[in-house]
Amino acid sequence: MKRNIFANFLPGLWLGAVALYPAAALAEVADRILLSNHVVTLSSLKPAPARPMAVAIKGDRIAWMGPKEQIAQFTGDDTEVIDLGDQALLPGFVDAHGHLPFAALATTIANVASPPVGPVETIEDLQNTLRAYAAERDIPKGEWIVGMGYDDSLLAEQRHPNRDELDAVSIEHPIMLLHVSGHLTATNSRGLARAGYSSETPDPPGGHIRRRPGSAEPNGVLEETATYPLRGNLNAANKDPIGAVVAALQEYASHGITSTQDGASSAEAIALMRQVAEQGQLIMDVVAYPVGMGGIETVSSQYEWGEYDKGLKVGGVKLMLDGSPQGKTAYLSKPYHVPPHGKDGHYRGYPNIQQPRVDELVASYLDQRIPMLAHANGDAAAQMLIDAVAAADPEHDHRTVMIHAQTLREDQITRMKGLAMVPSYFSAHTFYWGDWHRDSVLGEERGSRISPTASTQQRGMPFTVHNDAPVVPPDMIRLLWATTNRKTRSGKVLGPEQRLSIYDALRAMTIYGAYQNFEENDKGTIETGKRADLVVLSENPLTMDAADLMDLKVVATYARGQQIYPH
Repeated sequence: MKRNIFANFLPGLWLGAVALYPAAALAEVADRILLSNHVVTLSSLKPAPARPMAVAIKGDRIAWMGPKEQIAQFTGDDTEVIDLGDQALLPGFVDAHGHLPFAALATTIANVASPPVGPVETIEDLQNTLRAYAAERDIPKGEWIVGMGYDDSLLAEQRHPNRDELDAVSIEHPIMLLHVSGHLTATNSRGLARAGYSSETPDPPGGHIRRRPGSAEPNGVLEETATYPLRGNLNAANKDPIGAVVAALQEYASHGITSTQDGASSAEAIALMRQVAEQGQLIMDVVAYPVGMGGIETVSSQYEWGEYDKGLKVGGVKLMLDGSPQGKTAYLSKPYHVPPHGKDGHYRGYPNIQQPRVDELVASYLDQRIPMLAHANGDAAAQMLIDAVAAADPEHDHRTVMIHAQTLREDQITRMKGLAMVPSYFSAHTFYWGDWHRDSVLGEERGSRISPTASTQQRGMPFTVHNDAPVVPPDMIRLLWATTNRKTRSGKVLGPEQRLSIYDALRAMTIYGAYQNFEENDKGTIETGKRADLVVLSENPLTMDAADLMDLKVVATYARGQQIYPH
């Protein structure tokens, strides 16, 4: 087993960051000094007013902070002094969960998402978008047409496109469309044939092949593990993988992100990101979590754990315990409000793997002190993870992260606190699918509780919030707005009691994101000695009404002391 730096990590330091270097450490002039009337350090648990300040950067560190009047002693001929005026300076945003290579791929395939992300509102729109994409790319006969982001909850027909509708686009090309959740696909007849699916194909463990009514013939919609034979074709349209990753990083930087993640890495994705790193083009830190469903023996000898190399580190492993609530494959303890096509009123979704296997995986990774992200959307899947961690009874600072955690119950949050687990909430859902969750997926009572951030904050627990890009764009301002307002697309407030204050939401996007990555001593607040990962916003969010947060703009982003947006 390769050395794991997390084995000796001290718990509890997230309550207050440690200044690694004293102010006197700035023995020579600064490279850059930022002046702002509103420096929001986020270094205290309780809201502290922003104040006028100068922040001096030397190399990749914050070397000094103090009154603007004292900068002369740190200013030389080559020091860049930037007066931000009333623009606010904050710690850079930490992308607590997302998929960088997948976001890069999304820039190269057909965008079949619905507004505000894409143009598709009907199945006819989807068909026309695919035809235009294939014609523009001049895709040779027999090669894949690939699209991403279709959303049955937003299509006028309120259903998935079927094989016949995709056959109407092309019978010469196999077609694969990835659902916005990433947990389902729609394909045409040629795509089904390429996957080897027919009326005689049984459902795979942890997946489902949807069938035509009254028939065993596949209808073209595949769930969870049934999508795996098609997923290998996602990269068919990506002719410049490195360029796509670089473009995605620039998009992240434009949203104020200074550390990001690949939350379900394949070996190929890690190899690609290493190539980008070797070329010096990882403009921000990237933490990769290879998929660990095959067991510790499949990953333990492959990676150097927990050490950055040119901006890339392997931070742990990713487990997948269930599916998607908006796709109605998440594993719930009580039935779906409106069951999906072909299911009865008792349908609760399903787990990807069974409890004994969850227990085995969790115990093995905890025993080797390898951190885990575990995808668990439904409360039944969440219980599987909680029970597995409790059974393993770890004594070290493990910080097992429950990704999405959308339907956590109050008793489960309390139990997670006792087990020192970290929930990472997909709170962007309140806007994108809040109406769908309330009216179709969960009903009023459960739907109003998705992403229970306030319940978690009240227990004094560290937690994060995320966009899961490219499921939704990596827009951190919208994430801040969604977490504090919880307004749906229709303008209704979903669970007002779960709204966070602006300050607490910002902490979830900065210092708690650093904590989740075992990096709170190095990132997440503005303090002397910490990394110069910073974002400049058009105004101070702490002086704004939460309803107006979408008016905020990212003006500039600095990672490792260098300006990465605008570039």
